[in-house]
Amino acid sequence: MVHRHARTAARTALAALGALALAAAPSAVAAEPAPTAGPVPGAAQTLGADRPPAHLLQALGRDLDLTPAQASERLVNEAEAGARAGVLRNSLGDRFAGAWVRGATSAELTVATTDAADVPAIEAQGAEAAVVTRTLADLAAAKEKLDTAAAGRDTADTPLWYVDVPTNRVVVQARSAAAGAGFIEAAGLSGEGVAVEVAEQRPRLLADITGGDAFYINDEARCSVGFSVTGGERPGFVTAGHCGDPGDPTTGFDRTAQGTFEASVFPGRDMAWVATDDPWTPTAGVKAQDGEIVQVTGSVQALVGASVCRSGSTTGWHCGTIEQHDTSVSYAEGRVDGLTRTTVCAEPGDSGGPYLAGSQAQGVTSGGSGDCTSGGTTFYQPVNPMLADFGLTLTTAAEGAAAPLPQDGDTRAWTAGRVYEAGATVTRDGVSYRCLQTHQAQSGWAPAGTPALWQRV
Repeated sequence: MVHRHARTAARTALAALGALALAAAPSAVAAEPAPTAGPVPGAAQTLGADRPPAHLLQALGRDLDLTPAQASERLVNEAEAGARAGVLRNSLGDRFAGAWVRGATSAELTVATTDAADVPAIEAQGAEAAVVTRTLADLAAAKEKLDTAAAGRDTADTPLWYVDVPTNRVVVQARSAAAGAGFIEAAGLSGEGVAVEVAEQRPRLLADITGGDAFYINDEARCSVGFSVTGGERPGFVTAGHCGDPGDPTTGFDRTAQGTFEASVFPGRDMAWVATDDPWTPTAGVKAQDGEIVQVTGSVQALVGASVCRSGSTTGWHCGTIEQHDTSVSYAEGRVDGLTRTTVCAEPGDSGGPYLAGSQAQGVTSGGSGDCTSGGTTFYQPVNPMLADFGLTLTTAAEGAAAPLPQDGDTRAWTAGRVYEAGATVTRDGVSYRCLQTHQAQSGWAPAGTPALWQRV
């Protein structure tokens, strides 16, 4: 994960971590019609979850203690759960409080709402209903208060905060109870049922240092290639922002000239993209177990609780589960928002490497704690914000892959190459659709033919 970054003079020792719980408040919103009952057709087929490669099943079996049949079933269940959760998110509207999967095969989908009247509609979709007191928007607003407070203070003693959907709270990891209380007070959250727990470690950046291959920055630092992309007509790949600055030259795994960092953001986010020169050609491949290659077919964001696997140039291929999205981490080198926390292990040199949920691109390694001997926690920078912010197109093996995004045109019209957030509304052939799962649109994924991704409204 972490290399000796040219911009960082030294690495600091890991600081202790802790957790904070945020009590919930009721939300009164009028009920909307219930969604159609039953699974969303074609979800597993659309996302390629029904045809996983053997090496992916082997890695899931090793790291999550699953049989090949359980691993295969889990991938299908997660694909279908994401689509069903999207349908319910659209139906519940402001009352939606998050969704997650659990169980060895992710067979249990839970959808949270702030209104008990929604329980029948949720159960009609084959999900378990959780009635809670805070909506997802409420939780996001509370976390935003912490984000604002963090901008004006040293967060070395409060290095991590995020929305924890299954517990319906915002969580902060702090070095001490006093540090946590001070952060809570600075955010204006005192007296709102916030609790503080103390832990031992602080995340560190994971960048000593084609998805998963090594590359070198300024002939000294080593990171891992994320996913192949194109920016306009220029080929390249995405990786972690802390791996290099705009203009930094790179060489490939074989130490031959490769390309240049075109854009890099760190701290704030941890994302960058490298434009490559001949003969480096983008492919949809990510290195997996024993030299096998996973072919990326899209970037549909997975749910909390879903399985995820990572490739890196130090430790190779490892799997785990997604714990939380929208996590803020205060590294010694700077704060990063919007990361996803996982149980996947990683080590120095793995930074920038790709995370996959099945064949769907999820993000690139940012940082974490622990290692692949004793186990650990890692954070990844989600890929969809990278594609949207840098104007990039993910390279995929899917039939009808994403087309380069046009620079103008109607933003309401469905367009291949555009990143759509869950809940976004578009038009296609005179019909309106609402997005079920965050993803970058591909030409073969038009709304009418992908009910796993779009719901007609």
